[in-house]
Amino acid sequence: MAELVFFSGTMDCGKSTLALQMDHNHAARGRVGLIFTKMDRAGTNVLSSRLGLSTGALEVHDDLDLWDAVVERATAGQRIDYLVCDEAQFYSTTQIEQLARIVDEMEVDVFAFGITADFRTELFPGSKRLIELADRVQVLQVEALCWCGRRGTTNARIVDGVMVVEGDQVVVGDTNPTVDSVEPGVVEYEVLCRRHYMRRMTAHAARAAALSPEVLPFDLEVCALPPRPITQSE
Repeated sequence: MAELVFFSGTMDCGKSTLALQMDHNHAARGRVGLIFTKMDRAGTNVLSSRLGLSTGALEVHDDLDLWDAVVERATAGQRIDYLVCDEAQFYSTTQIEQLARIVDEMEVDVFAFGITADFRTELFPGSKRLIELADRVQVLQVEALCWCGRRGTTNARIVDGVMVVEGDQVVVGDTNPTVDSVEPGVVEYEVLCRRHYMRRMTAHAARAAALSPEVLPFDLEVCALPPRPITQSE
């Protein structure tokens, strides 16, 4: 019985690597599938992992109707047993609903991979709809790590070395200068644990604040010491 499965996690937890492995495993058993992706780090029409592996893929544009795309190929005689959909957080809610329809009406397995929440810790629309509709939601077991060594839970956005919590939900690569900015910002992303996300403490900020390479920063304003108890002598 076909399923809609959502594999979720932060950056660097191996989502795209698993997507490639999933395609390989199913193809090795004689199944035939299609690979979709959107705004992959390596460019258009490609699914790539940070390990250097990649394969060709169909780019999911905003106006692409996934139901029509699959039905058209099936009507032309192409066998389709499964879909691998990477970067699914960027898909529209309508496109996620189209994937669910493909599962239910065509008996095609859909394996979707994506980040759950954005740099503001808010759900991406595509991820939210997947959580609502998926037969199964699986959090990847390969944990991305914060700079402190704890489990990374949040994707922080860093502009010119400073963590930000406001802005457009989707920003890929460098940004152009706007009316409100003096100069263009260099945009990067970093996985942080909840503690350091809440403290706005990135790896760069931690290094700058450390007393030595072996000493971790300790922010007394953020994590203040308890008041000293008053002794009887006082």
